[in-house]
Amino acid sequence: MTQANPLSLRDRALRLEQEPRVGLMSIGGELVESSGGWLDSINPATGAVVGKVPAGTGEDVERAVAAAEAAQPGWAELSVAERTQAMNAFADAIAARAEDLLLLEVADSGNSITGMRGDVKSASERLRYFAGLGYELQGSTIPGESDKLSLTIREPYGVVGRIAAFNHPLTMVVNGLAAALMAGNTAVVKPSEQCPLSATLLGDIANQVLPRGVVNIVTGGGAVGASIVRHPRVKRLSFVGSVRTGMAIQRSAAEVAVKSVSLELGGKNPFIVFPDADLEKVAEAAILGMNFIWQGQSCSSTSRLFVHDSVYEEVAERVARKAEALRVGDPFDERTQMGAIISADQRKRVEDYVASAKAQGARLLTGGRRPEGGEFDKGFWYTPTVFGDVKPEMTIAREEIFGPVLSIFRWTDVDQVVKTANSLDLGLTGAVWTRDITQALRTARRLQTGYVWINGVATGARGLPFGGYKNSGTGRERGLEELYSYSEEKSMQIFL
Repeated sequence: MTQANPLSLRDRALRLEQEPRVGLMSIGGELVESSGGWLDSINPATGAVVGKVPAGTGEDVERAVAAAEAAQPGWAELSVAERTQAMNAFADAIAARAEDLLLLEVADSGNSITGMRGDVKSASERLRYFAGLGYELQGSTIPGESDKLSLTIREPYGVVGRIAAFNHPLTMVVNGLAAALMAGNTAVVKPSEQCPLSATLLGDIANQVLPRGVVNIVTGGGAVGASIVRHPRVKRLSFVGSVRTGMAIQRSAAEVAVKSVSLELGGKNPFIVFPDADLEKVAEAAILGMNFIWQGQSCSSTSRLFVHDSVYEEVAERVARKAEALRVGDPFDERTQMGAIISADQRKRVEDYVASAKAQGARLLTGGRRPEGGEFDKGFWYTPTVFGDVKPEMTIAREEIFGPVLSIFRWTDVDQVVKTANSLDLGLTGAVWTRDITQALRTARRLQTGYVWINGVATGARGLPFGGYKNSGTGRERGLEELYSYSEEKSMQIFL
C-alpha cells in the first residue's frame, strides 16, 4: 500500500494547477515521451491545465505494437492459474493507488468524486471478475465418426487495440483490458485525449506487476487512434464513442485487413411510463437514468422520457423539481451531484441543442443556461435541463446530445409510443415502468434495444451482456461473450 497523502484531494487538485502532472506513455514496460510534443489536459471545472501528456505519433504506435507482439507469446503460454494470479495482482495494485487515481479522474474529467470513486473501485473489480472466468474459455468436443475425434480450442488474437472514451476515463481503459488479457492477448490502448491522466498512471502500475509489453498506453489525438485502427497486425479492435467515429473505424480497419471490431456507440434511449407506475419512483428514476451525475455524458442515458398523457403533468412537474434541486458544483465536494461538462466545445454543443429545442416549440421546464457567479465563472458548467412537450420530429428528440438535457413526451397509444421509441437508428438501452408485469415484458420485448430495465434504470449486473442494436454498436461486454470475443476458435480433427 502506498502511504496516504496528508493533503485533501481538493488541495492536491489545486496543487496540480500550480504544478501540472507530467504523464508519460507506457511502451514495452517503459515510461516514454514522444517526438510529437505534448498535449495539455484541462480541468473542466476550472479551465486550468492540470497535466500534460505526450502527443503520440504513428511511430509510437508502431513501437507499442512491436512491444505487445514480443510479449504476447510468453503471456499466452502462461497457465490459466498464472494469468489469473497476474490479473489479480494488477487489480490489487490499482486498489492500492485508488486515491491517486481518484484525484486524477476527478481533476481531469469534471465528474463528481462520488461517481468517480465508484469507477475506480469498479476498475479493479472488472479485472478480478475476468480473472475468475479464465477456466470458462473452453472448447468443445463434436460427436462424429468412431475413427475420428473432432474438437475445438480457443486461441488469442495476439495484439488487440482499444480506443477509450472520455466520460469514464479509467474504467473505459480497464474494460478494454480485462477480457482481452485474460484470453491471452496483449494490448495497445489509446485513452481519450480529453482526460488521459489516469491512464498514464495505470500504465505505470501495469509495468510494475505485469510482464513488459503486455499493456501499452499511447496517448495523443486522432492520429494515434487511426494508427491503431489501421495497423495490419492489430487484428482485434474495440472502441467506445460516437456513431460517426465508430463507422469511420469500421471503414478504415477494413481497408487494411479483415479485423474483428466491437463498438459501443451512441444512445438516444427511451423510458416509457405507464399510468399505473409509482410516479414518485418514476421521477427519481428519470433523474438517475438521465445520468446527471455524469452531466448526462453517458451513452446509456434514458434521455427520452415517454409519459402517458393521464399522468404527464404530474410526472413532468416532479422531474423538473428534482432536476432543479440537483447540487451542481465543485467535483471534489462530497455533496456535489453534478459536475462540469468535459470541454467548452461540448458545452457549446449542448447550448446549440437547447436553442433548437426552444425554437422548435419545446417547453423549457428547468435549466437551459449556464450557472452564474463564484466557481462557475471558470470552467464548463451547465444546469440540469428538462424540456416538456417534446415532439418526435424535434432535433432534441432525434439526436444524441451527450449532455444534461432530458426530453419529456406525451403518449396515449402503446403501439404508437413503441413505434416512436424504435424510430431512431440507435438502440442501446431502454426502460419500461408499470406494475403490470405482462405489459412490462411485452413492451420490453418490442423495444429495439440491447439492454432493457423494467422498473429500474442505470444499473448493471456483472455477467449480463451489455451492448446495442442498430447503430448503437456491435458485440457485447461484461460477461462470457466478451471473453470469448477476444479469442478465435480453432477446429481440430484427429484420425484414430
